[in-house]
Amino acid sequence: MFDNNNELWVLTVTQSISLAVFVVCLVVVVIAFAHCARQRSDAFTAVGSLSKGAWLLLIAGTALLSLFFAFLSTLFALIALAASLIYLLDVRPAIKDALNGNW
Repeated sequence: MFDNNNELWVLTVTQSISLAVFVVCLVVVVIAFAHCARQRSDAFTAVGSLSKGAWLLLIAGTALLSLFFAFLSTLFALIALAASLIYLLDVRPAIKDALNGNW
């Protein structure tokens, strides 16, 4: 049905897509971690979120799991991406509003 050239091409394309997804996930994780590390600790409790340490642990822990299990699949990278996006899209704007006095 398939010859070796087609199978090799499909394998190369899927590996390239997985690598691209993995790299994008790690870039977003690094951005979320850097932003979280620069914020004041009291801002997290002011907006009713997890503590700063909990967010740092959550983002860094999922990133380390994704790096450790990168050879298995991109599942852990997607979990790290989800945690980072929750921080960036939900917690970060609330902290920004609280620090600017718009709360």
